[in-house]
Amino acid sequence: MLEQKVFGMISLGCDKNRVDAERLLGLIRARGYAVTAEAGEANILIVNTCAFLEEARKEAIETVLDCNALRGGNLEKIVVSGCLPQKFIRELFPALTEGDVFLGCSDADALFAALERSYAEGRVNAVGQGHEAFAPRVLTTPPHYAYLKIADGCNNHCTYCLIPKIRGRYRSYPVEQLTEEAARLGELSELILVAQDTTRYGEDLYGSRRLVPLIRALTALDNIRSVRLLYCYPDAIGDELITELAENEKLVKYLDIPLQHSEDRVLKRMNRRGSRAEYAALLQKLRARVPGIAIRSTFITGFPSETEEEAAALADFLREQKPENCGFFAYSREPDTPAYRLAGQIPAKVKRRRVKMLYDVQRGISAAFLRSKIGQTVSVLCDGIAEDGACFEGRAYWQAPEIDGKVYFTAAHGVQGEVYRVKITSAGEYDLYGEAEEYPA
Repeated sequence: MLEQKVFGMISLGCDKNRVDAERLLGLIRARGYAVTAEAGEANILIVNTCAFLEEARKEAIETVLDCNALRGGNLEKIVVSGCLPQKFIRELFPALTEGDVFLGCSDADALFAALERSYAEGRVNAVGQGHEAFAPRVLTTPPHYAYLKIADGCNNHCTYCLIPKIRGRYRSYPVEQLTEEAARLGELSELILVAQDTTRYGEDLYGSRRLVPLIRALTALDNIRSVRLLYCYPDAIGDELITELAENEKLVKYLDIPLQHSEDRVLKRMNRRGSRAEYAALLQKLRARVPGIAIRSTFITGFPSETEEEAAALADFLREQKPENCGFFAYSREPDTPAYRLAGQIPAKVKRRRVKMLYDVQRGISAAFLRSKIGQTVSVLCDGIAEDGACFEGRAYWQAPEIDGKVYFTAAHGVQGEVYRVKITSAGEYDLYGEAEEYPA
């Protein structure tokens, strides 16, 4: 029944979800099916969902409803996959009748049998009926960079977070499997390592943390020009990793550390390991031992019982530590998490005000940092032509794709994935502007 079917994919949520989608697309292509980037051309459309927050769940359902409007054309089946059916299939299957097949996070190889059943019988719930599949991926990023998911699940059990109940316990993938996968991704200017917690890589599989040996194995590959680290938990950043950041020339001097708050009482209620003093000491050590390192972090404000004084203290922490990049989120009260039951839930209006306050502080920090680059010449990885077509856009080492700012620059010609030497002529709050002096760098 599946002969000559054309598959399409819409992947929502994080970069870890993106990797799942790319693996699933690889499995589809390995079976000989055509894949299209145009939803209107697909006979079978997969919506790979996120369920981390209520807002993400709403987006996922709205996307399925939008896809359903394509029926009557080429579209025959909608597959709802990923986190939303994994966690909420009991509620989802009877209610979301627009979906024909439902798959969980690790059910990739159940896709084809479930589709055959759906064509023969109707709607199919296949959550938990399959396993992860590791066919060569179909990249959905620009060809010069890619994400590598080194582990799934999480053991940290932060009180606000659903991930352990969606993705399960932390599971590292073997070094050999990851290096083979990375070697198949082609010539990459940047390989970005992701997991819910990259710093605990190997604990479950090898009995000890093996992130640094994995980094060395990946940076030894000839097709990988550089490696970037995301989602490094502060309590697991040890001297071995810091030394590797300082000494490995292919490891980008950038670290994403989701601190989530600065104040000890709030951190304890979040079930986060560490304290304000320990976080400050870690950032000081990183800056001392890895000169020029760029720090990115994320913070949650409006957590139950957070006081005005604690929110202000978090803003002071930002002013003191001056992270180059930050994201801020209003606490989202998620069912089936310990924090859902905590007293002192804070009104949405107050949470929005605190988020705005933190962004205002970070905007000033970012603007001052970027102004310091005016007149300097920096290395910029070209990501392509800017949206308005007037110049090229790229990233300096302190900028990860999609989450940080950009460098916009003029050049006689641009090659995606090549590095330019760009003289910075002006700065905004999050972006830089300049003129290419040298290509390639």
